[in-house]
Amino acid sequence: MSLEDYRRDIEGCSRCSSCKWVPYNQIKSWRFSKNCPSIYRHNFHTYSGSGRMVIGLSLMEGRAELDETVAEMIFRCQLCGACDSACKTYRDDIDISEVLLELRSYCVESGELLVEHMAVIDSLKREGNSLGELKTARGDWARGLDVKDVNSETCDVLFHAGCRYSYDPDARETVRGDIQLLRSAGLDIGVAGVEEACCGGRAYELGYRGEASNYADDVLNRVKSSGAGTLVTACSDCYSHFQYIYPKIGKELPVEVLHVSQVMDRLIDNGRLDFKHELPLSVTYHDPCHLGRKGEPFTGVWTGDKLDRPMSLKRSGRKGIYDAPRNLLYAMPGVELVEMERIREYAWCCGAGGGVLEAFPDFSASTTVERIEEALATGAEALVTACPWCLRVFKDAVDQTSADLEVYDLADLALISAGVAQPASV
Repeated sequence: MSLEDYRRDIEGCSRCSSCKWVPYNQIKSWRFSKNCPSIYRHNFHTYSGSGRMVIGLSLMEGRAELDETVAEMIFRCQLCGACDSACKTYRDDIDISEVLLELRSYCVESGELLVEHMAVIDSLKREGNSLGELKTARGDWARGLDVKDVNSETCDVLFHAGCRYSYDPDARETVRGDIQLLRSAGLDIGVAGVEEACCGGRAYELGYRGEASNYADDVLNRVKSSGAGTLVTACSDCYSHFQYIYPKIGKELPVEVLHVSQVMDRLIDNGRLDFKHELPLSVTYHDPCHLGRKGEPFTGVWTGDKLDRPMSLKRSGRKGIYDAPRNLLYAMPGVELVEMERIREYAWCCGAGGGVLEAFPDFSASTTVERIEEALATGAEALVTACPWCLRVFKDAVDQTSADLEVYDLADLALISAGVAQPASV
């Protein structure tokens, strides 16, 4: 696909600005009514979903030239998908998210690159991860665990940790706990260890599609050789990329792809996992963009008039993973869930996505703080999420602002309630 392939979408944008707001019938208060971090931060139409549609049309018609300034406007976006979900409440024949991705690919193909993103891609090429860490340390998180090595054994369930969980010291124990919990439920788990590589999704979102395809091939080959019938990941970014980007680029995985929260939810339903330890804690849950509205599976390419596109092929953000994480919280004795105003497909972004954390850290931080303030407004004691990238920026923001709010990975609470981990920190 190319930018020109989305001319119909771009020309169809009526500049109504619905992409900037939570749909009106979902707004609870003026304070938390906006949905787009970019327009909220920069307060100029260009930085909205609609504004970037204007950029795309201007570039295609030769009324504007792509330069460093225009490229920065394009990349100052977390690709959270909120504009797309809001737009589809009114116009389900326009795919803003796809246009935003095509604009980034257009920038890369035209040579308008951000230095910070080039560093991410260089890290992927050299070390197989997006964090600049050593490839040789990729599997350190799994040392000492009772788990199969799929480089020499086959398994029923292949567990993909992802870059952030593999290297972030604050997240490593969480993913180790995931393995322990799944093993305690009797699942036959295998990991790739040092041979695991990035899913490549971040490269795709930055506009580097060739690199993304290479990493998809690597994962696809490993899945096939593992003998697994299911791939489980704890990373919401990886989940979204496996479910959507891989089949979109012709690399669909021949297995069932699940987020670890879905697996735990199933284990509870069939009696193989029991939350028996009480956690007297009031929490609010943050829906990660990649697990929620961007967690919808790929539905195929519609080549006709999008006004005639059947509902089964429309991605509105409503079919993401929203219930499984909440089901886990409801199942934990003592836990009280207090919802924020912007939730599910209309949730506010954590700020870490789309290369913004790497290229525009101040913008990323302001987005994170906005979500922290929304969480505090609920009166909850803790903010819970199911994404290592969200977890990282939330923890950093709480430390920097001294907010009276604990931050937990959903899996950490599950491990404590199941009796796999000690409740010392709760």
